[in-house]
Amino acid sequence: MMNFRSFKLLRWRPLSLGLFWVSLMVTLWIAQPTPAVTTPISNEIRGVWMTTNDLDILIDRPKLHDAIDQLARLNFNTIYPVVWNGGYVFYPSVTAERAGNQPFVRRGIQDYDILEEVVTYGHDRGLMVMPWFEFGFMVPTDSELAAAHPDWLTQRRNGNRTWQGNAGNVVWLNPFHPEVQQYLMEIVIEAVIRYDIDGIQFDDHFSLPNEFGYDAYTTALYEAETGNAAPDPFNPDWIRWRADKLTAFVQEMSDLVKRRKPGTIFSVAPNPYDYAYRGQLQDWLTWVREGFVDELIVQVYRDSLGAFRAQLARPEVQETRRMIPTGIGVLTGLRNSPVSMSFIQSKVQSARAYGLGVAFFFYESLWDSAPESVEERQAGFQSLFPERSARVGGTAVSQGELLSPEI
Repeated sequence: MMNFRSFKLLRWRPLSLGLFWVSLMVTLWIAQPTPAVTTPISNEIRGVWMTTNDLDILIDRPKLHDAIDQLARLNFNTIYPVVWNGGYVFYPSVTAERAGNQPFVRRGIQDYDILEEVVTYGHDRGLMVMPWFEFGFMVPTDSELAAAHPDWLTQRRNGNRTWQGNAGNVVWLNPFHPEVQQYLMEIVIEAVIRYDIDGIQFDDHFSLPNEFGYDAYTTALYEAETGNAAPDPFNPDWIRWRADKLTAFVQEMSDLVKRRKPGTIFSVAPNPYDYAYRGQLQDWLTWVREGFVDELIVQVYRDSLGAFRAQLARPEVQETRRMIPTGIGVLTGLRNSPVSMSFIQSKVQSARAYGLGVAFFFYESLWDSAPESVEERQAGFQSLFPERSARVGGTAVSQGELLSPEI
């Protein structure tokens, strides 16, 4: 740091002073983050998740059509409707019925297939539709699936199977168990071949909290492959072994989806990388580098703009956006925690500055559960997306070319 005496001497050296200021300005310019893009990007992700909180819209055809019309009018281009939550799929599934956990199929009150309606009407309005398998390997403790297949569940080192999260008390299906993998692949493939979808999406629950994996099947497999007993949850070798097993399954799932319907987008919406890998065994950067993932949306739900921007500048995020369409998950509010439109706009503008698209969580909070009026909110989104941004997506095959649902 320059002291006062040094600065005083510079006053008598005009040339040195000039060089000093030039040097200082260059240093400050280099230190600033360099935005990759300052305007809307080509093939920009402008998505929204439709969650179980939006069921009143999803199950009522006029409301659903109105919602999709609004999204199209405001130049959104992607919908992620929930289809796997609470241990149930939201479409007819032979696999789920066979597994003993599908006592009913949720349909619209006008007696329609919800996913088919979203896909058909969404496509008519120029929107891509990617069903979102929200719960991943997570199921409620009291679900039919957990009761029917207790051997599919994994546990902590102390034998405890229950995990407390935003969805309440849940248990975790073992991502490394072949029967669990088969089940998940089959319900996904049923959606892929039955509906004219553009892709499928998993999120941060397509993972396993690092304190889990101490079930008999997994620990025996680890010991057989390494010669060691399963160590403490944070052991780097144990984390890497489990993360690699999950990566192998992601590859298998992605390959299967592409074989059954070429051009289908395999999308993942994880947490920021450091936590995703160390805390959830999701090595999503490897998934991207190896070509298993076609779209990535990083959930960055931060209440500080500085903390939000810091994640956008992360090298793994910037590496990913140069390889595949990449977006940032932006929280537009919760029922008891609304988010202002100005804050949402600042986040979108920041994402664009780093060459990233956006996906909003969740539909209802776009303008219905918000601190501003519906008109103000919609005008705010219109100002963000004044023009259409068509996405280049999957090449879905015709119904006549669909393959058998069996894997």
